[in-house]
Amino acid sequence: MLMEKQIILNPTHLDLTLKRLSHELIESHNDFSDTVLVGLQPRGIHVVTRLKSYLESILGKEIQCGNLDITFYRDDFRRREKPMIPSITNIDFSLENKRVILVDDVLYTGRTIRSGLDALLTFGRPSKVELLVLIDRRYSRDLPIQADYVGKTVDTLVSERVSVEWKELEGEDKVVLFTKESNE
Repeated sequence: MLMEKQIILNPTHLDLTLKRLSHELIESHNDFSDTVLVGLQPRGIHVVTRLKSYLESILGKEIQCGNLDITFYRDDFRRREKPMIPSITNIDFSLENKRVILVDDVLYTGRTIRSGLDALLTFGRPSKVELLVLIDRRYSRDLPIQADYVGKTVDTLVSERVSVEWKELEGEDKVVLFTKESNE
C-alpha cells in the first residue's frame, strides 16, 4: 500500500525545469558539435527525449543522442530475487573524444551512475563525461558522485521514494514523493 503522494514538480514546473536544463547545456556546450546525450535505461531515456526536443528547437539542428542499458554492469545484478531484464542499448555513433552528458531521472545512492560510467566506457573514451539528473536526492550517497546539471534537489528520508512520471507512460508529466509501506 502506498502512502499519499506529494507532488514535487507539476506538469508546468517539470516543463520549465527541462527547458532551463536545456539552456544550461547550451551555455556549456554551445552548438553541441562535439557533445552527445546518453540516457540511462530505463527512465533516463525519457529525460533525454525531452531535452533533445528542446535543444533541437532552440539550436535548429539535430542533437546526437543514445540510450545505454546498464543491467549487466550493476553491482546488485545477481542479488535480486526477480531477475532483471536487459533493455536495448542504442549508441550508433562513436564516443571517442566526444563530450558526453550522461542523463538519468533520479540521483540517489550513485550506484546507477557508477554502472552507467562502466558501461559507457565500453563504447570508447570520451574527452569528458558530465552528469545531468532531473532530481537529486541529497544525503543518501553510497558513492562520491554528484551531478553537473540538476533539475531540482530534494531532501528525502531513506523510507521515501521519488518517481518521475511521464505523460506518455503514466498519463501526466510530474514528479512525486511518496512512502512505501514497510511490508512491500
